[in-house]
Amino acid sequence: MKLTDLIAIYEQKKKIYGDKAYLHVSEIFEEAREHYKNEYLSGPRAAKLRAQGKTPDAEQSWKAFKGKNFEKVIWHMIDKELQSINLRAIPGNQLERKRLSPELSKVYRNLLIRYGQWALLPDVDLVIYEPATCSVIGIVSCKITLRERIAQTAYWKLKLLNDPLTMHIKGYFITTDEDGDLVAGIANPSRNRIIVEHELDGTYTLREVAESEKVKAFPKFIADLRKIVSRGEKHG
Repeated sequence: MKLTDLIAIYEQKKKIYGDKAYLHVSEIFEEAREHYKNEYLSGPRAAKLRAQGKTPDAEQSWKAFKGKNFEKVIWHMIDKELQSINLRAIPGNQLERKRLSPELSKVYRNLLIRYGQWALLPDVDLVIYEPATCSVIGIVSCKITLRERIAQTAYWKLKLLNDPLTMHIKGYFITTDEDGDLVAGIANPSRNRIIVEHELDGTYTLREVAESEKVKAFPKFIADLRKIVSRGEKHG
């Protein structure tokens, strides 16, 4: 079970559900789960652990695989649409490479957060930028649940706001919300819903939820970016 297998399942969902395929992303991972675990338990890594007298933990391995590849599935889902509005997304860890292209080197510099004499990149899953100018439009965390990193994402957004050179950069969260933090709406909000409503620029869900100005269905992510591009809200 690889990323290409997950993407193939998603493309099948698109053929069946069309524009509503995003509501079935959780199903992709459910369908892949047992296949992955069986592959893992019969593979070389599990055999090596058994040879060392250890018990292979297929569930733990699955969780790591799921978390790592969820952001890549999201990247696949938005990539072409971003290109259609002259934007690009890259994994945040690409900017940590020792050798960067001139384009990504500029993106790197436009995203740095200063801590006195030091500077750090925010720890995010995807970075959205405009290739023509290398201006960073937004940072995106892609997580199965809000509890996985919502507070950290809010922290990075606040740090970006503290510098005139990065204060325009949007902070976004994309989630399947498997814990149901966003389902109830804002009449009786969960702790995590309060955070996303007040600290982030947008949270986009791959399930049906009570929407607000800050919490919306996943398809509205591209629509909101399109508005930013049309209004010229980009600097750096």
